[in-house]
Amino acid sequence: MSNTDTIHHESLYMVIAKWAQDAGMKGCTILSGVTGFGSSSQLHNNKFWELNIKHPMVVEIIDEESKLKAFVHEIKSDLNSMGKGFLITLEPVDILMDIQGAP
Repeated sequence: MSNTDTIHHESLYMVIAKWAQDAGMKGCTILSGVTGFGSSSQLHNNKFWELNIKHPMVVEIIDEESKLKAFVHEIKSDLNSMGKGFLITLEPVDILMDIQGAP
């Protein structure tokens, strides 16, 4: 996914983060990539002097495997309707500390 991808006239990465929050996911972080390519094999860079350039984005969501799979199943049709390329992975995570902060 890139910073220019939109859905419902909003940035796709923000919409996914809102969906994750609404679904009660444990946590979500959005990362802006420096460079990358996907199935299109087109390399995208994030050069600080080129503010309008297309660059990769990563949305990382943390929760239990079953909740993550259910969440992906729930949003899959919306993502497929975009006609854009993206990749969803599932990786095991060992949470070493989970301290609640102030809102």
